[in-house]
Parts: sequence; C-alpha cells; structure tokens
Amino acid sequence: MLVISTCLLLPLLILWLTYKVPVLNKVGGIIIAYIFGCALGLTGVIPDDEATHQLQTTVATVAIPFAIPLLLFSADIKSWTRLAPPFIKSTIAGLLGCALAVVIGFLIYSDGDNAETYSSVGGMLSGLYTGGNANLASLKIALNVDDATYLIVSAYSTIASAFYLFLVIIAGKPILRTILPDFKDDKDKVNLDINIENHDNELFYGLFRRDNLKDLGKALLLTVIIIALGAGIAKGVAVLLSGDLFQSVFILSISLLSIIASTNKKVRAIKRTFELGTLFIIIFSVAVASQVSLKMLTVVDLNILLFTTIVTFGSLIFHVLLNAIMRVDTDTTLTTSISLICSPPFAPVMGSVLHNKAVIGPGIAVGLFGYAIGTYFGFGLAKMLLFL
Repeated sequence: MLVISTCLLLPLLILWLTYKVPVLNKVGGIIIAYIFGCALGLTGVIPDDEATHQLQTTVATVAIPFAIPLLLFSADIKSWTRLAPPFIKSTIAGLLGCALAVVIGFLIYSDGDNAETYSSVGGMLSGLYTGGNANLASLKIALNVDDATYLIVSAYSTIASAFYLFLVIIAGKPILRTILPDFKDDKDKVNLDINIENHDNELFYGLFRRDNLKDLGKALLLTVIIIALGAGIAKGVAVLLSGDLFQSVFILSISLLSIIASTNKKVRAIKRTFELGTLFIIIFSVAVASQVSLKMLTVVDLNILLFTTIVTFGSLIFHVLLNAIMRVDTDTTLTTSISLICSPPFAPVMGSVLHNKAVIGPGIAVGLFGYAIGTYFGFGLAKMLLFL
C-alpha cells in the first residue's frame, strides 16, 4: 500500500512543485522524481525487500505502456518533413554522433562474456540520448534489462547529463561559435507550420482541471485500445516465432500504433496528452528510483560509468564535428543536441539561453522525432552491437 501511494501521490506533489517553483520546472519533473525516489529508498522509508521490489517493478512496467502513446499523440509527423534543412542535417548528425559514441564505448569495454549486457546498455543510452527517459524506460523492457543494471545506467546517465547541461547552457555558444557559423534568421524558414503543443512547461498544474478531463478521458481510452492491440500483436508474434519476444514486440508495436494515431488531426488536437504521458514517466521514475538502497550503491561498476561518460560527451563531440563539416550553425546545433539528449521541454530552455525564439519550435519537433524513433533506434543498435 505504501509503494502504490508513494508512486501515485509523489508525482502529483512533483507536478505542484514544478508549477510553484520555476527553478524546479527547469530542472524537470523526471530528475526531481529520481531524486525523491532515491531519497526514499536510501533512507529506508521504502522497505528493501523482495516483495516491495516486485510491486515497484509491476508499477513501473504498467506505467510505460501508458506513457508511450500519450507522449506521441501530439506529434505532427508531417510537420517533421517541413523543418528547415539545417535542423534536418543536425538531427541526422546527432543520431550518427550518438551511434558512433556507443560503438566506440562498446568496443572498448565489451568482451565475449559481457557483450549482451553492454549491447543492452548501449541500446538504452542511444535511446535515452535520442528521445529522453521515456525511451530509456521502454528499452529496459524491450531488451529485458534487469533492474540493477537499469538503475546503474539511469543514475550514471543522470550525473553525466547534469554535467552536459552545465556545459552547453553555460559555455556552449561561446565555444561552438569558434568552429560553427552563426545562426541566420531567415523569416521564410522561421515561421514553420509545426502543429504541436507548446511544451514550455513540462507539467502544467492545470492538467486535471475540469475542462481538461474530457480530453484526458479520450486520450486514456485511445491509449488502452492501443495497449490492447499491441499486446495482441505481441502475443501473436511470440506464438508464431516462439521465444521470449513478447515484451520487445509489445513496446515496438505500441510505439508504431501511436505514431500512426498521431497522423490523425483529431488525435493531435486532444489537449494535455504530452503532460499526462510525462506524469506516467514520473510514476515510472519514482517506482524505479525508490528501489535504490545503500546495499545496491556499494556496487560501483566503473566500466559502465566510463561507457556512459563516453557516450554522453562523445555524442556531443561527434555531433558538433559532423555539423561543422555540413556548416550547420551554432544555435541549431545546440538546440538539436539538447532536444535529443534531454527531451523536447529543454528546447525552450536553450532558446531562452540563446535569446533566439526561432529555434524553439523546430527544436521541440526534433525532440518529438527522437521520442518516436528512439526505441527503434536503441533496439536496433543494441542488436547490431552483438555482431561487432
């Protein structure tokens, strides 16, 4: 009962805090959820026993299938093809840069005995750094990663991402403008027709206002239908091909069905789907992070820490080098990078830092594109790494 109450009520408290405290809103509800969850686990408020961990895992496993469709419903796939060419180039460079960093890290730290573990870690990191925590969580399930490895990767990536954010926000533009061209404000390209919600505030306090409840009901109903269809597809594939394929096919199926649903204007017009999806990610984050215990932290995996560091900063370095070759400007590079690595809500943060509102809309669209493909990108890369 304590675990269920914590996983449901704490996210609502976090939602309220991000509304009341602007600094916490910029930090992000997901990071706050990990901090609170870890604190509850480390202080012993949440018991460290097998029955409790099993319940926490169940909550986390249920939350993700609800989060994926809700996060993707507001994505306008057609608008992605109308992004300004520099953003398209920069997105491709970001994906390639991430893949290169993952491959290098895998080749350094993997050997025959742990290849499957490191391929899964590489897959999760590539999903994380192209679409945020939603894809990291999805890939945990799709790749059958155990809770201990997931928590280590999640903890290390949070630390590395914090240093990354400090670097790009404080010193990103002064450094990159020495090798990249300046942003050119082309009015014909700035006013893009991107029909997506404004995610300036990751979690709106008015999410459960009475005038939003009807839309939220529609979104949840459609989500349940997609989950049911995805489960049916996954069960059918598992029976036909045999083997432990259900979770992988299930996650990939609901992602694809959600993308297809987002092509319908009526679905994209449903309000607050992104915010509700993020709330489910926060529920997942609390459930997973609260499993951390002092006993668990005594096990430090230096190789995974270094692997995560290589992927985090290697992704940025390769992204910048590829953009330098293609002559993509500084503002586009920074906005694309932070949207892929940290999620769409950080595009407005970077736009404010750069004093450039023109990059916010395309930046959010790039992040949503990452949400859409991150699970597939990470899953495919993880399987490819096993052949190296």
